[in-house]
Amino acid sequence: MMDEKKNGAITDQASPVTENAAAEKVSISTKDLSKEDRKMLKGIFLHSFNIFAMYGGGAKAGASGFLWALAPAFERFYPDHERRTDALIRHSSWYNITSNVGTFCMGLVAAMERENSQHEDFDTQSIDAIKASLMGPMSGIGDAIFWGVLRVIAAAVGMALCAQTGTILGPLVFLIVYNVPSILCRWCLTVLGYRVGSNFITRLEEGGLMDLITKLAGILGLIMIGAMTASFVKFGCIIAIPAGQGDPVMVQTYLDTIFKGLVPILYTLGCVSLLRKNMNVTWLIVGTMVIGLLLGLLGVC
Repeated sequence: MMDEKKNGAITDQASPVTENAAAEKVSISTKDLSKEDRKMLKGIFLHSFNIFAMYGGGAKAGASGFLWALAPAFERFYPDHERRTDALIRHSSWYNITSNVGTFCMGLVAAMERENSQHEDFDTQSIDAIKASLMGPMSGIGDAIFWGVLRVIAAAVGMALCAQTGTILGPLVFLIVYNVPSILCRWCLTVLGYRVGSNFITRLEEGGLMDLITKLAGILGLIMIGAMTASFVKFGCIIAIPAGQGDPVMVQTYLDTIFKGLVPILYTLGCVSLLRKNMNVTWLIVGTMVIGLLLGLLGVC
């Protein structure tokens, strides 16, 4: 009986802890966060509305906006000018996530930057890897929900009101139906990203899983880059070699036989090699435009 009571007591005492831990994983409340945390998260949330105000093109995309959004975290965690500069340089790379859901990545990165500021041996490459790995999946979810569904519903409701009554309520309803869920999602994901990072990064490091996740995230990032290369870098050779009385031989056909997308991947790798040699991105873009024009004028593609 004594053993059963003890076991029962242990079970009764352990259950609330387990439930609290489970609840903490998905909590979006800021009540148990410090005043500094709440202030920082509010700053990130408000700054996130300008994420794509200054779009840096294909080379940087929303990098400038991401730096602006994370400014409250950098100022808080890196009072030292040199370390703050390192963080700014680290996050000046290409960034593009649907703005409605991108705050999850911002909160998560803020939590990882906090860990980096507290531990000298923290691997900063894991921050870049996880950030890059989130871009594809989160953009797919955000585009599908907010651009593909919610925007269409909001527009349909707004246009229906305009068609029926002809009042100004149509545009106002459109803005309300679209923006209210978007704003709520921004805030909830900001807090969730920060809490997820704060709760699990330390455990991942202690369990030795951070290196594995970093490696997997890096692989996923490379897959996304490869997919983008195949989707956006196009080359079609129109040169045809006469073959007597038979049909002319199309050069592009043989290029595709050797390796599908051979020229685009080689050109992309060449650009990467030049970037590693610190070539200016602007000159690389201008050079690509010039090469494309020349090949078009010469009738190559």
